[in-house]
Amino acid sequence: MPRYERESKEELENLLRRFRRELSESGQLRDHRRKRFFVSRGEAMREKQRKAERRRRRREVRIKQQEVRRHRGR
Repeated sequence: MPRYERESKEELENLLRRFRRELSESGQLRDHRRKRFFVSRGEAMREKQRKAERRRRRREVRIKQQEVRRHRGR
């Protein structure tokens, strides 16, 4: 965990803002949340497939909406 020291005359709010920004940019918090619970390999694969299916469906809906807009414009 990185160490943050208060610069001279730096307000506590600015120190906290700087800490949060650097923590989010480093990705440490995201990794910690992801690894907080054990997930079996099979469960991880099922979740990955569900997300891929959702992306595919959303993409199809978007494409259909674009086609409808094109046909209305004619």
